[in-house]
Amino acid sequence: MEERPSTGEEENRGGFLLLFSYLLFVVERLGDPFSRPAWNLNQRCVTMISSVQMLEVVITGSFESWQEHARELLRRQVHPDDVRWVHGERSSSPPMNVAAIEPSAADAPTFVVPRRFVELARAAAAHTSSDRWATMYRVLWRLVHENRRLLDVPEDLDVLALAALQPSQQAIRGPTPSRTSTAGTLEFELGAPPGGSAAKAASQADAIAAAPDLDALRAASVSCTACELYKNATQVVFGRGPSTAQLMLVGEQPGDQEDLQGAPFVGPAGEVLDRALAEIGLDRRSVYISNVVKHFKWEPRGKRRIHQTPRANEIQACRPWLEAELRFVKPRVIVCLGSTAAQALIGPQFRITRSRGELYRSQWAPWIMGTYHPSAVLRAEDPATADRVYRWIADDLRNAASVENGSGLEAQGSWRRQKP
Repeated sequence: MEERPSTGEEENRGGFLLLFSYLLFVVERLGDPFSRPAWNLNQRCVTMISSVQMLEVVITGSFESWQEHARELLRRQVHPDDVRWVHGERSSSPPMNVAAIEPSAADAPTFVVPRRFVELARAAAAHTSSDRWATMYRVLWRLVHENRRLLDVPEDLDVLALAALQPSQQAIRGPTPSRTSTAGTLEFELGAPPGGSAAKAASQADAIAAAPDLDALRAASVSCTACELYKNATQVVFGRGPSTAQLMLVGEQPGDQEDLQGAPFVGPAGEVLDRALAEIGLDRRSVYISNVVKHFKWEPRGKRRIHQTPRANEIQACRPWLEAELRFVKPRVIVCLGSTAAQALIGPQFRITRSRGELYRSQWAPWIMGTYHPSAVLRAEDPATADRVYRWIADDLRNAASVENGSGLEAQGSWRRQKP
């Protein structure tokens, strides 16, 4: 077929098509200009073209600090692409004033997000990644503005990024509770955090940072009011044991007797633990024993105080104390007693019935495992079940002790590189 030279008109048409394609690309990247406030679109254009005028938000490094700023950003409809999160210290350029962007209505609505997101965000806040604040806000923004069931899409890149910030570093699984289920949602209040939680968290962090050793840390914990559990507890029940312990046992929370005596595992469950330790030839005085939560959570039932499982926010509020204990002790092996402790330190997907006694690598110790809580022996339906659970606990403690001594499972290679 004969080729004919192009005319100027055709060249102009080609240039117009190229320009039109570019405009479509820009619109696709910026979104519908009629669906977002004009100031926000202009802000994004400035950011995209000249990389200046980003809104800089400085936070102290706590979940409460991030939450306070995220509330205000949501209220003012600030898109995640327009925010630069600064951890702890300001950059050389002065940050923009959030209040100067756009006035917010005094009756701004309360945003409701899945309770699961709040729990995941609290855990992500404890990560060391400098991108964690941006990731948390991006997921929050999309939950509010795009898809309230976003966490049910495990292949989503932002969900994967949030999952990577979890202690277990696993995909976020499990259905989001129904919209009608008040147990599955949590109001992301736009007002100031109740009870001065940000100030309490900052005070807690300062006390922990100032403690030079375990004794000072224990003394500082007495005044902790980071969650509401201290109001009904007799006292803080801090960990006990030598700071040089190679084996550390972590339970859920103190019980009735622990709350009264001020020491972990001194009640009925402690008697079961003592029997198992004695059976395997391990001196309790050589082991450091603590709990995930330091205050006794209970409800009255007649004249008795009945144990209640701590909630995720209570576990998170107490987590800095446990992490500080782990840093001071530096155990070789951690044994999590019960599901609450195992899910807090190994990962939320951990199941005692499926992974009991298996060793994992951990950021807190070379080895970590989970087993039944000694109280499970006391709650058993019949003597045969009680004996079976007790044997599992004793066997797992024996294996942990052998790993502590450099033999046993470690030498055999019976451990997992990945957490559940």
